Amino acid sequence: MAKNKTTETESSVVDFINAVEDDKKKNDAFELLKIIQETTGFEPKMWGPSIIGFGSYHYKYESGHEGDAPLAGFSPRKAATTVYFYLPEKEREELLPKLGKHTSSKACIYIKKLTDIDIEILKNIISLSIEYTQKLYPSK
Repeated sequence: MAKNKTTETESSVVDFINAVEDDKKKNDAFELLKIIQETTGFEPKMWGPSIIGFGSYHYKYESGHEGDAPLAGFSPRKAATTVYFYLPEKEREELLPKLGKHTSSKACIYIKKLTDIDIEILKNIISLSIEYTQKLYPSK
């Protein structure tokens, strides 16, 4: 079985954010760090070389593949800041249109600037995502 590439590391979250070249993106990353930490109550940790994660859970798929992943996370990428989430379709359809200017995929929200979105809706998405993930993969 292949080993997961994205695992929790001991790398510094602050050093990672400070290495972001774009000052606006760097400032947004520090703000998002504060928002997600306050929303989740978890300390930020680096996952792999570029994801800042909060909390963790263990998953195991029917295929037998298993591993650990952050309950919430984001990455200040060059094109956009990526926020990772996991919601059922109903909540996605209800909340994402209220978020503000963004694009999304099944498990990611792509944000150019934090000022483009409604932070309270983002907090709600993060909280519901954690709740949903913990129901799917309860800790033993």
